[in-house]
Amino acid sequence: MSVVSELLKFNQQFVEQKQYQAYLTDKFPDKKMVILTCMDTRLVELLPKALNLRNGDAKIIKNAGAILTQPFGSAMRSILVAVYEMGAQEVLVIGHHGCGMSNLDTGALVDKFKSRGISDTVLSTLENSGIRMERFLRGFTSAEEGVAHSVGIIRNHPLMPTDVPTHGFIMDSETGRLDLISEGYGGDVPS
Repeated sequence: MSVVSELLKFNQQFVEQKQYQAYLTDKFPDKKMVILTCMDTRLVELLPKALNLRNGDAKIIKNAGAILTQPFGSAMRSILVAVYEMGAQEVLVIGHHGCGMSNLDTGALVDKFKSRGISDTVLSTLENSGIRMERFLRGFTSAEEGVAHSVGIIRNHPLMPTDVPTHGFIMDSETGRLDLISEGYGGDVPS
């Protein structure tokens, strides 16, 4: 049985048995927060449980490394929509130790593109169009650096209201321990 077949079979039972009722909520975050975090599989259940978040409590945006690669990209757009349209009043950027974006080898990743059939012509066309692989696939040397980068883009974004605090955290992807590295209420690093 294929992955899609298994998913559809389970989904049919889920709906028929009305298991969705335990998750009913509306589109507005009850805790008035939006979280930018990593797509790492270890955080799927750990992060909400470690923060005591239930379905409907927060808008959660996930991407590789919780990194904003550009101030006008889709992740930043989602943060702005969460603030202006969904009532989010605080932004949390949560990176984690052991992130795959830490020390990402862009050259090795481009080699993997090629080994899966992406031609040099495509890569060269992208480069000639202004898409720089080292920027597009930007990683970081430490999780703290990655979080600080994203927090800086959000705090300094020309469309972000100045009364919305942005905080930066690092999570231990095994224990769920959360360390505050940048506090958005006017201070920076906690004492």
